[in-house]
Amino acid sequence: MYQSDTIAAIATSMNSSGIGIIRVSGEDSISIVDTIFRGKNKLKDCDSHTIQYGHIYSGDEIVDEVLVLIMKAPRSYTTEDVVEIDCHGGILVLKKVLSLLVKAGARIAEPGEFTKRAFLNGRIDLSEAESIMDLISSNSELAMKNSIKQLSGSLNKIIVSLRDKILYETAFIESALDDPEHYDLTGYPEELKGKVEGIIDTVDGLIDSFNSGHILKEGINTLILGKPNAGKSSLLNTLSRRERAIVTDIPGTTRDTLEEQITINGVSLNIIDTAGIRETDDVVEKIGVDKAIDSIDDADLILFVLDSSRPLDENDEFIINKILDKKVIILLNKSDLSTVISEEEIYNKYNKCVISFSSVSLDGLKTLESTITDMFFSGEVRSDDTLYITNSRQAACLSNAKSSLENVLTSIDNKMPEDFFSIDLMDAYSYLGEITGETIDDDLANKIFSEFCMGK
Repeated sequence: MYQSDTIAAIATSMNSSGIGIIRVSGEDSISIVDTIFRGKNKLKDCDSHTIQYGHIYSGDEIVDEVLVLIMKAPRSYTTEDVVEIDCHGGILVLKKVLSLLVKAGARIAEPGEFTKRAFLNGRIDLSEAESIMDLISSNSELAMKNSIKQLSGSLNKIIVSLRDKILYETAFIESALDDPEHYDLTGYPEELKGKVEGIIDTVDGLIDSFNSGHILKEGINTLILGKPNAGKSSLLNTLSRRERAIVTDIPGTTRDTLEEQITINGVSLNIIDTAGIRETDDVVEKIGVDKAIDSIDDADLILFVLDSSRPLDENDEFIINKILDKKVIILLNKSDLSTVISEEEIYNKYNKCVISFSSVSLDGLKTLESTITDMFFSGEVRSDDTLYITNSRQAACLSNAKSSLENVLTSIDNKMPEDFFSIDLMDAYSYLGEITGETIDDDLANKIFSEFCMGK
């Protein structure tokens, strides 16, 4: 009953807009909408993939003027009969139409239930379903393109190919063990070893892509650190291309963290500007300094701002000792002024990337932007052929599959019986199947789709 009842939900964001869409899916969707819609024709008599003009009624009262799109099974997102009602975008109107649909026999859809039905009905696999939410939440062009690539089945094709290879070898082993007269396993372990190593190489490539993939999806958590009046807030304003932070000549102006999201070369940066780090007796300023230090652990990248017009002091040394194990770019700020420290001097002392920079003349800005991209992606992020794994669940499945395949290699090296090979091969086959949803249990599926937005 759960899979065949008719569901409805508002599919657009809940705010005042020009258009709001309500989606209905299930075997009774057309007849249910027919009870509240009046147009030239009854929807049940209309062809699939047509748009009908008319009005939504509550009894004899007009609720809204609408366009209704009909998509009959199986040519729809869920493979069921689907009706989408294009209303005017007022929140009150959308809620009213939705309540009429529920009164007519539909029920409110759970989060992600439309996509879950598409998955359960075989229209998309689980990796494609997850890419839909990634696409919706994309905050950079590269993340969007990668999500579209997964949605088009790029990951599915790779996983299906790997599983086919594993299944073939497992079937061969089982056949040879059952019928040794017709299947010869002489020399087969070494042959299998080469094939398994090839599969591991492909899995390794996908696992390695996760390091860049989660950055594409979540953005680079970038922390701006430095002592007071080094130019941190000016750097934030320069990167964000707007006056995001207050800038004065008074040290300690910034006393709390400021957050901004920007895009550089198609990659999202989640930038946090912090209070200047120094010894202080000011209670409020000290709280800001402590927050800045506590933020270091969660940062993917540190932009350490030095005032190149002043010599290094104990505050600079304190900061650099806190961040030596992180990815760091040292910016010699105020390069437009008379400088007393050089790139070579700082690089030799700390062995970190150093860039001369000026928030006034914008000297070093392009170098900084390209350095950030190269530091995380080594230039590969621009490749149209590269598929990035952005989902931690998928990365875990790949790691488990790799471990099982490595067990096969260990068994071969230890000259174990061939039936040991097939056990670990089938484990790898199962782990890879979890990525596409072939071998996933109901509880995990419910959890994944519960994280989707309402109406999707």
